[in-house]
Amino acid sequence: MNQKFKDFMSKYSDEKLAVAVSGGVDSVCLLHWLSQLRKDFICLHVNHGLRKNAEVETQYVKDLCKELGVRCQTFYWLGEKPVSGLEAAAREARYKMMTDFCKDNGITTLLVAHHADDQIETFLMNLGRGSGLYGLSAMRAVSWRNGIKIIRPLLKVYRKEIKKYCDENKIKYFMDEMNEDPHYTRVKIRQNRHLLNDALGISDDRILLAIENLGRIRDTLDEETEKNVSQVLEDRRAVFSDSFLFDQAPDVRLKFLGTLIQRIGGDEYQPRLNSLSNALDKLHADCKFTLGHCTIRRLGQRILIVPEGAKTTFRKRHGRQKQKDECKK
Repeated sequence: MNQKFKDFMSKYSDEKLAVAVSGGVDSVCLLHWLSQLRKDFICLHVNHGLRKNAEVETQYVKDLCKELGVRCQTFYWLGEKPVSGLEAAAREARYKMMTDFCKDNGITTLLVAHHADDQIETFLMNLGRGSGLYGLSAMRAVSWRNGIKIIRPLLKVYRKEIKKYCDENKIKYFMDEMNEDPHYTRVKIRQNRHLLNDALGISDDRILLAIENLGRIRDTLDEETEKNVSQVLEDRRAVFSDSFLFDQAPDVRLKFLGTLIQRIGGDEYQPRLNSLSNALDKLHADCKFTLGHCTIRRLGQRILIVPEGAKTTFRKRHGRQKQKDECKK
């Protein structure tokens, strides 16, 4: 078992866990390592029905869990599939089924098998897109989705270490043919990433170090943002002065506005960076527009953000009227 994995998991000895297992080498290895630490967890497997071997893989995961003495819950992605954006839709469906199950069964934490190579590839993909701090700091070791904690205990473990463990221990796993298709940007990066080290001397370890450093800056920005958001957000409504927004540093300003829109609009993600930049430009003068299922209005020196469709008045309800409303509930 990998020591980095053991060190990471030492913080979660008392939590009720589930682990996502597809049948690929990374998740199968994660299942084996976790089963060596503890048995009181459940394996979650999603059959998307998109590949001809999908049912074979599902049966293998079930059999493997039985062999390891681990409970297994299988989900099927049924219904019509989208023509475009299939990969993203499958990911959303997968997380929705797994996190809903976790909430229904009192499971607090879901393990997923993203590893160091995934982290580096994500960084390079986002670098190619011209992403900012949050894109370049890549995946978090701990995040939240649908009210469930998502942890990634393999982010410092390389794919070659995972594959070596499975091969040396004769552990079966399945290969996804999409992982070798050069039409996908991630695969192109995977197949050519060695050039960074071979031609420029930029090693994988150095890239991971840069990601870690960026992650610390991201976390500091998050803390500052939370302080500011807590001062203005109340019941999915925010009112604040223009100076409260524009006196902040540019990065803090963008994150503050994006966080408010995400919380009030209820979306899983914040608006894209260019959309937030455009919104800030509009807010330099009186305006009213929508973004991220929110209505955003500036009038004079005050800015208001409410859910789309709600009244855009700056007046708060009178305390007596609020008490009457609460009595009616």
